Amino acid sequence: MKNSIQRGHSLAIIAAAAVESGQLVVAGRMVGVAGADADAGDQVEIHLEGVYELTKTPTQAWSVGTLVYAVPATGVLTTAASGNVLVGVAVEATVNPSATGIVRLNGSFSPAAA
Repeated sequence: MKNSIQRGHSLAIIAAAAVESGQLVVAGRMVGVAGADADAGDQVEIHLEGVYELTKTPTQAWSVGTLVYAVPATGVLTTAASGNVLVGVAVEATVNPSATGIVRLNGSFSPAAA
């Protein structure tokens, strides 16, 4: 197709802050996982699809299929929708306390926060 730019499984964006490979990146209503380290102002490839182990609110227990959101200021995952950005769903149950959870990224842009 002559108007295709790229597949879109990952996108190169300018990092608003320093990021490390594997870190969740929130850019407006878009969420992805950094494919490499980058300094603020550098280009970084973020992956919009896939399953990743990511930092979560330690006091929350998750069930398989629980909707998971990112707190924009910190990138920490939560089940609280209000003011946060949809990331995807939990693919493994977690207990309270636990520092990380396994999440399938939704691969699309998050709708406006509730």
